[in-house]
Amino acid sequence: MLWVFCFRRVVKWKASPLVPVLICAGVTACFCLLEWLGETQPRFTFFKRLEWITYDWRVKEAAWHSSPVATNLGFVAMDEGSIDAVLNGSLPYRFGVLWPRQVYGRLVDELSAQGARVVGMDVLFSELRPDHPEMETATGNIPSDVFFANSLRRSGRVFLATEEDLFPPELFTTNALGVAHISAQPETDGILRRTHAFIEVREWHPVIKTAAREFGWDLNRFTVGELKLLFPRQDGAGTNSLSLNAEGQFNVGVLERAVVGNTTNPVVWRLAPPFRDHRLWHLGLAMAAYELNLDLDRALVDLKNGQITISNAQGVQRVLPVDQAGRFYINWSVGLKDPRLTTRPIEHLLNQYEARRAGRMEAVTNEWAGKLVVVGSTALGNNLSDRGATPLEQQTYLVSDYWNVANSVLVDRFIHPAGLPARLLIIALFGVLSGFLSLNSRTLVAVGSIGSVAMAYAVLAFWLFIKSGLWLPLVMPVVGSLATTHVILITYLVRVEKRLRRHTKEIFSRVVSPDIVRELLDQEKLQLGGAQRRVTIFFADIRGFTEVTDRSRQRADEFVARRNLAGAEAERHFDTEAEVVLNTINPYLGAVADVIRNHGGSLDKYIGDCVMAFWGAPTANSRHAASCVRAAIEAQRAVLELNHQRQAENDRRVEENFRRATAGQDPLPMLDILTLGSGINTGVVTVGMVGSEAHLMNYTVFGREVNLASRLEGASGRARILIGEATHRDLLRDDPELAALCVEHPPLALKGFRDTVKSYEVLWRPADVSGAEAGQTMTLVRSKAQGEMPS
Repeated sequence: MLWVFCFRRVVKWKASPLVPVLICAGVTACFCLLEWLGETQPRFTFFKRLEWITYDWRVKEAAWHSSPVATNLGFVAMDEGSIDAVLNGSLPYRFGVLWPRQVYGRLVDELSAQGARVVGMDVLFSELRPDHPEMETATGNIPSDVFFANSLRRSGRVFLATEEDLFPPELFTTNALGVAHISAQPETDGILRRTHAFIEVREWHPVIKTAAREFGWDLNRFTVGELKLLFPRQDGAGTNSLSLNAEGQFNVGVLERAVVGNTTNPVVWRLAPPFRDHRLWHLGLAMAAYELNLDLDRALVDLKNGQITISNAQGVQRVLPVDQAGRFYINWSVGLKDPRLTTRPIEHLLNQYEARRAGRMEAVTNEWAGKLVVVGSTALGNNLSDRGATPLEQQTYLVSDYWNVANSVLVDRFIHPAGLPARLLIIALFGVLSGFLSLNSRTLVAVGSIGSVAMAYAVLAFWLFIKSGLWLPLVMPVVGSLATTHVILITYLVRVEKRLRRHTKEIFSRVVSPDIVRELLDQEKLQLGGAQRRVTIFFADIRGFTEVTDRSRQRADEFVARRNLAGAEAERHFDTEAEVVLNTINPYLGAVADVIRNHGGSLDKYIGDCVMAFWGAPTANSRHAASCVRAAIEAQRAVLELNHQRQAENDRRVEENFRRATAGQDPLPMLDILTLGSGINTGVVTVGMVGSEAHLMNYTVFGREVNLASRLEGASGRARILIGEATHRDLLRDDPELAALCVEHPPLALKGFRDTVKSYEVLWRPADVSGAEAGQTMTLVRSKAQGEMPS
């Protein structure tokens, strides 16, 4: 569960350009490590088993596409019918399940007579059987083992089989073409996919094997002493020794007498080596090498570089791709029922042998000329034949191993697994590719690209396997590095994007309208340009703030001069005064901004001590004029409430300053009381992104109607709201109650407008405005429009 914990921690990391790179590198490194562990540690087989599944698919596809098969392969089968035929008397002899060696001698003679090129016996002859019935010949009876040995000698083309320590007796090995191994070890999932090219076998002298059984010697744990061999006893009761001469030979006669226990007969001195070491090649490989005249004794074995090179004097060469244990993958191409494989039951050849002896040559088919013949059992029963799974079939006879290996050598077609360095490189490349596609494409495009890459690579891997036997890995690069890296990166990016989106909205919603924030975040790409929209624009300016900044600067200058400050100290005091000024204006601007957001307006920008907002974009609002005017009224009331609070604080400070003066302390400064002037106008404007594509962009509105709203704000005076004629018309339609609070003004001559502009003042105070107040209001408006500062 460690990777789950790490994954959860990763997606919580702070967004950084380096994090996706670390994710990509980390995931790729993990799968490279798993690939290395699967190669070097036998216990790590999970991903290897998945890869084997894809390998089996490819083997079946290659077989279905008619991979090359030699035309001279044959199989002599011993099945249930064969056992019945030897048992039921249909032949001149009758034997039970355990046939005497003479039966195999007859078979070898017949195959030789029909011209078989080489015969491989998938039958173990591990000991002599003098108890078997003798073979009747024209010259007399011959022991069954001797007859079989003579048949091997006459043929000269038979390979005998060995498995583990079941080595054939010397009577057979000296007459056979050679001895080959038939060891087969399925993979951990029970499927036979590969085999050893050769095994190293130690053949102990028969007398030593007899002594080991008699005295309980452990031949697997012997050690070499000075001119002797030391054999630990299997019962743990010490160690027995066997003397050797300077050439490493022992006296066979002495050991024979010790085994028999006869100390009266004289010792017959016979020297022999205690054992011989043999390199035994795979049966199918040995048969094909004989066919091609390849010299196995001079084979170049380079397990470090993963190859075994076999050649002959004529320049024919075969290079087997093997692992460091000398194993190679069997190119399964020919099944048991493949029509390209000549298959006959053994009784068929035994009958032809009897026909040949009787001179009935018309009954002899002679179909085995030039064939590489495997003799093996397909009879039921674990002690009669080997059954198991191959990539081609879930349950079959594993004797097919030998002719498939022989076929690979004959047609020079082997399975070439990609080496560990190549597999690690492919995994790394797929990790980099996944990271590039995931980080540089939209999600759907990235998913499609990843899927296309995976599909293309899978097709390529299948095609290369079918055409040349090259086995490229699929699971680790595709499912592991490519897909997993993509999923984790996309998950991380989605989590980060959501967090960044939320963080962005939280930050920018304090500056501009949440609607504008949503509009910008919903765009896949920000572009300059806009559209025509009918909106209502609102300008609100904090009146008196200029005088506040002037007074602040004057106070700061006086303080610095009075205290004789200079340099950094003076700068710090100026910074403190600037902070006081900002603390004065920010509550007013904040109060106005909160009202705008609460009424669904789009807060465009702060222009110094002025706030600009609009309604009707980006979110549509059919009553945008009424919403804007009500927001302006509430903003005025919010400023009024703020002024009441500040005035109360000033009253408290007056009392505090009286006490501070008594104590000789500097007085607390009074809080400035500011007012708000507002201008509103409705009309068609251009709304959208303005600025530079390479740098800053701003979502805003502009046009004549925006300028008019700004001019109305400039003419509004203190604590007043002026609206344009178009806004008033919308109020009459959408909110008559609000329109009733509007008082018409005489036309205004505003800067930048050729004709006078009709406007209305919105009476926002709770009490009704008297006629005198209204007249004063109009006087203030006219003086403001003419460039005078109202008192």
